[in-house]
Amino acid sequence: MKLLLHTCCAPCLIYPLEVLTKSGFDITCFFYNPNIHPFSEYIKRKEAVEKFLYNTGVTVIFPEYSPVDFFRCINLNENKPRRCELCWRLRLINTAVFAREKGFDLFSTTLLVSPYQDQGLLKEIGEDVAAAEGTEFHYEDFRPGFKKAHDLAKQEGIYCQGYCGCIYSEIDRYKSKRRN
Repeated sequence: MKLLLHTCCAPCLIYPLEVLTKSGFDITCFFYNPNIHPFSEYIKRKEAVEKFLYNTGVTVIFPEYSPVDFFRCINLNENKPRRCELCWRLRLINTAVFAREKGFDLFSTTLLVSPYQDQGLLKEIGEDVAAAEGTEFHYEDFRPGFKKAHDLAKQEGIYCQGYCGCIYSEIDRYKSKRRN
């Protein structure tokens, strides 16, 4: 089965790619992340995904970087958890639309590997989006492989970011550091 895998970053791709490949899925990665700020951070993450996938034979699609999509989506909803929910929905809608238009059997996301994300809400959004777009969402809890994958990324010199990507999470990160 052809699966389009929304890919947020290289470290979070490692474990889901391994599991899905072993399960027999034909995977194409979809790096749609208009939330990532600044543009230099976007480039670092994009290059890390390219580097990681270089010898794997896995195709990755890079839609145009469009932070305007993110800011319009979350307008006046900048606080957590609403901003995260809107951001996840935006990214999964675009993934589902691409999957349907290009003939993929189903789609999923590497966001499901993170212990920092709301798995129940991600599953709900994925299923809602799939129903609305006439495609299928593959839910799988990839969290058991998070630490191992991130340790491997560090060991292999794959860029590991320190925040989810959006400007608001970056601000929260620096505020937290200042408090400590």
